[in-house]
Amino acid sequence: MSKIHNEHPRWKSLLRRILFLGPHTCPWWFGYTFDNPLRRLVHDPQAILGSFVGPGQTAIDIGCGLGYFSIALARIVGPGGKVIALDVQSQMIQRARRRAECQGLVNRIDFRICKPDQLGVTVPVDFVLAFWVIHEVIDPKGLLIEIQSFIKPHGQLLIAEPKGHVSASRFSEMVELARLVGYKTSEGPLVRFSRSVVCSLNI
Repeated sequence: MSKIHNEHPRWKSLLRRILFLGPHTCPWWFGYTFDNPLRRLVHDPQAILGSFVGPGQTAIDIGCGLGYFSIALARIVGPGGKVIALDVQSQMIQRARRRAECQGLVNRIDFRICKPDQLGVTVPVDFVLAFWVIHEVIDPKGLLIEIQSFIKPHGQLLIAEPKGHVSASRFSEMVELARLVGYKTSEGPLVRFSRSVVCSLNI
C-alpha cells in the first residue's frame, strides 16, 4: 500500500510556522470560514448522522473544531447520552464549549484537549465521527487502531473527507488502510463536497 501523503503548499507551511502550528493542524480561526449558520444548508447533521447514533448512546467527535457536529450529536443522543468532543487546540475547545453553553447542551458534551498522536479515550463508545480530519492526522494507522480499543463491538466509525483537499486515490488509500488494520468498510452516506466511508469492527 502506498503511503498517505500530507502535502501543503509553501505558503501554508510558512503560515503554520508563524502561528506555531503543526504541519497538519487547521488554525482555529479558519474554522469560522466553514463552521457557521449557513453550513446547515450543505451539511445537515441529522441527515448525515441520524442513522448511526440514537438516544442514550455515547458518541465521539474527533477534531470537533468549533463544535458543529458535537452539538448536533448532543441533540441526537439526548439527556441520557454523552458526546466526547476532542481537539488538539484549546482555542477550538473553548469556543465549542461556549457554543454548547449558549444552546443549553454543555452538560451532554465532554470537551477534551487531546494529543496529536493519542485520543486518550478509555470508555466504550457506540459511534465515532471523523469529519474532515483524517487527512490532518500525523499517524492515520495509529488513530484507526486506537479507535478499535474503545469502540463497541457493533459500533461504527464514519469517516468523511473533503473532495477539494483529498483526491479519490488518496481517499481509497485511507479506506484500504482501514481494511488492513481490521475494519469492515461500507459505502458512507451522501455528504456534499465530500467522500465518506463507514467502518465497523471485523467480528
